Amino acid sequence: MSARPRAALLLRAGLVSVLAWGALTGCAADEEGLRDATDYARHEPLGVVGYPTSESLRITQRLVWRLADGKAEEVEALAADPDDARGDVERTARNWIRSFHEGARGKVTAEFYDEGSVRQLVVVYFHDTGQTKSFTVRLTGRAGEDGWRVTMREPDPKQASATPDWVPRAPGALGSKTPR
Repeated sequence: MSARPRAALLLRAGLVSVLAWGALTGCAADEEGLRDATDYARHEPLGVVGYPTSESLRITQRLVWRLADGKAEEVEALAADPDDARGDVERTARNWIRSFHEGARGKVTAEFYDEGSVRQLVVVYFHDTGQTKSFTVRLTGRAGEDGWRVTMREPDPKQASATPDWVPRAPGALGSKTPR
């Protein structure tokens, strides 16, 4: 084999290696995106009222999907709370699944209250069961570098399934502003 075809063959092999590496690392990095796409296909779409950020909406959507799937460890993975509250997070995840699994499998609307640059209050309406659930989503880490997570500190089943008195029966009734 002459030097010219051999150089072309080596160049081609090198390019294929670079492309394959890029595809493999790109796929690993976009695993969440692929999972989201699969979840969109498997679950009811989430209705939205108010003014979520793209990330507060994403974490809320993932929470509703995980509740619908009934997988406690995947609900726990969305928690904002530090490891020292792990027991509370585990009990909260089980309580939320026990209380809202059925409702999360049907039509759901999430109302996002107030401004959401670092935290946002969310009220989720489970239409098929007539239930509501309020929780807070927030940026985590010292400067938000850990992304958006859900505050999960409701280890008591009654607390986990309770609805605050101020929550309206229908989404949007308060104009997505918390009463003060």
